Amino acid sequence: MITTKQRAFLRGLGNALEPVMQIGKEGISENVLESANLLLEARELIKVKVLKNSDEEARHFAEEIASDLGAEVVQVIGNNFILYKKSTRKNFKHIQLP
Repeated sequence: MITTKQRAFLRGLGNALEPVMQIGKEGISENVLESANLLLEARELIKVKVLKNSDEEARHFAEEIASDLGAEVVQVIGNNFILYKKSTRKNFKHIQLP
């Protein structure tokens, strides 16, 4: 669980990010979860875009992915959301949370 101060710090970092993943009308599949997990392991902080042809809202997808992968929902704005999960890789420059 991250604190409000840490969430604000991550939101600041996430604003500069471009979406690295898209979720369409198929919703969340095993491939989407696997891709999100690999991206979080490699980057720790990712922005995801939910396409307009999707049946669900971005908040629903963000919460579902976060609960399945053990990640934190940092922010949901419109059709985009930001997820954070500390990487388990060694020799990796981790995001230093305040």
